[in-house]
Amino acid sequence: MRINTYLRMALKYIDIGANLTDSMYQGCYGGSTKHPADLDIVLERAWQNGLQKIIITSGCVKDVDESLELAAKDERLYTTVGAHPTRCGEFLSDPAKYYNDLRSRIKANSEKVIAVGECGLDYDRLHFCAKETQLEYFEKQLTLAEEFQLPLFLHMRNAHEDFMKILERNREKLEACGGGVVHSFTGTLEEAKSLLDFGGLYIGVNGCSLKTKENLEVVQQLPNERIMLETDCPWCGIRPTHAGHQYVSTKFPTVKKKEKWTKDALIDGRSEPCQISQVLEVIASIKQQPKEQLAEIYYQNTLDLFFKRSK
Repeated sequence: MRINTYLRMALKYIDIGANLTDSMYQGCYGGSTKHPADLDIVLERAWQNGLQKIIITSGCVKDVDESLELAAKDERLYTTVGAHPTRCGEFLSDPAKYYNDLRSRIKANSEKVIAVGECGLDYDRLHFCAKETQLEYFEKQLTLAEEFQLPLFLHMRNAHEDFMKILERNREKLEACGGGVVHSFTGTLEEAKSLLDFGGLYIGVNGCSLKTKENLEVVQQLPNERIMLETDCPWCGIRPTHAGHQYVSTKFPTVKKKEKWTKDALIDGRSEPCQISQVLEVIASIKQQPKEQLAEIYYQNTLDLFFKRSK
């Protein structure tokens, strides 16, 4: 697996958002098996390309259990615990039990759970979960962050006003937990400024954050001390149609069809943690700053938020 690895080993990365429990890494797409499970290969490719740590994203209790099982196998893997806005309907049958299920997993796995989330609001997908349900259980999860003094891994889509209202009236809880990161940010510059002015919040940048010319203009103006890198894999890769693609210099061997899978190639349309280097390349190009310098800043930002309690 010699993909210009030696060129990138000097750069260190932490992927703050990787959906490693997704069935694509078991070779399954839409319920159909296309190739052998290859998560071990995906992770080895990540480690060989500068990843030092990966935070697995969990969006429901089932995700949490799978993430904890995976994280237990490698000291470099960690996880979030929470309910994604589109999954908050899972609270409804027994809200107290679901909340306590999340709480008990945080309490029992303090070495591996480093954030509460993925939680927030998603008004683009109200067909998965009603607005009122999202609002109630996003706010409820802030109590978990306060109790365990864990930062937040936040999701916000087309819901900025309500999102900020919840943060504002829970300011004391956010201060107690140390803040958080609004991941996979695709909002406007005004929304970004509002988040940063709140205090204690970072912005996560991935391929979806670099899709349009407008996205690039926003990221270009974000302060480096507030940026973190992520892939949101297996989604949010930088596609050839994206405005940011012209700035990608690192290329990986790739197969177009899942059925053509080999252990030495990525699958087109399924992103991997190793591609975090491409996110950095785009940011460095649009900011016209050395990627080595930015890599150090973004790495330290991530340590400061998520790993400052680690010994």
